[in-house]
Amino acid sequence: MAANLNILVTGSAGFIGHHLVLALQHLFPKITGLDSINSYYDVALKHDRLKQQGFESDRIKYNRQISSSLNEHLSFIQLDLADENALDNLFRTQQFDIVINLAAQAGVRFSLEHPQSYVSSNLVGFANLLECCRKYKIKHLLFASSSSVYGLDNKIPFTTENNTDFPVSFYAATKKANEVMAHSYAHLYQIPTTGMRFFTVYGPWGRPDMAYFSFTKAILENTKIKIYNYGEMYRDFTYIDDVVQGIQKLLIAYPQHPLKAAFSSAPYRILNIGNSKPEPLMELVTTLEELLGQKADLNLQPMQPGDVVSTYADVSALQEVTGFSPKTTLKEGLAHFTNWYLQYYKVNAS
Repeated sequence: MAANLNILVTGSAGFIGHHLVLALQHLFPKITGLDSINSYYDVALKHDRLKQQGFESDRIKYNRQISSSLNEHLSFIQLDLADENALDNLFRTQQFDIVINLAAQAGVRFSLEHPQSYVSSNLVGFANLLECCRKYKIKHLLFASSSSVYGLDNKIPFTTENNTDFPVSFYAATKKANEVMAHSYAHLYQIPTTGMRFFTVYGPWGRPDMAYFSFTKAILENTKIKIYNYGEMYRDFTYIDDVVQGIQKLLIAYPQHPLKAAFSSAPYRILNIGNSKPEPLMELVTTLEELLGQKADLNLQPMQPGDVVSTYADVSALQEVTGFSPKTTLKEGLAHFTNWYLQYYKVNAS
């Protein structure tokens, strides 16, 4: 049954989507990637991800036509989820079985200045996707949520039973909204749905706006690194391969009922995907210094609006469903990342 599934991965030119497509393309007969390829960060990096997937990108502008990869199992379309008619046409013609939604406007700090981008992508776009899942009877919807939904909750580790009613950034608010919207569709239309709260995902081909990426660039260029809350920050850093493995194991583990939520009869669940080991932010810095052979120039700053001091995932529910939990250490994961960074940007470290 699994071998015959037709899968849509949205955000396939993004960080997690790229790695997921590479992992799935040899396992299933038909994978379709979708991405708007917006300019939130370096578009060239997104095109290079697509080139690695086998598409003849060369910085060309894609269109709404399905493009075929060198891998016969994989195709791609440039499309914005906010484009209701184009999305409906895609679902109508392709007849997907499983949808993995990784497309979103990312970034906590960016949401402070550009909230409308989050409304269009994370709210309008997600609503359009839910409608297509309902209309075309999708067998399983998996969607990306975020550890940011936990806000200032100090009950750690974060479990999916924690209260998430008080997000501290608009980005987090849109992710919380996605969870509520998805539950309503799962309840009303019995769409098997799994929400995945990712915890600080890092690794090769990552996002340049993430701390580990920007810190690496700054160390190599001998520029200052802004360290917020004067370094008193902790993050549950989760290596990309662990995240992809978690998603793979959830693909055909269709939810029948929510975990530990007797008040809901919907085939819906929310799961944390994290490393279950909050690391001090300064540990990230010192590990990068060691791997790159250069010292960081630190600029200590107060806490930023919309940020949180610590994240820490309880993944017992993920283990219960899949038997899997992330294990990659921070040093191991950062070694893979820095090796990729030096090669991709053709940098010689000390």
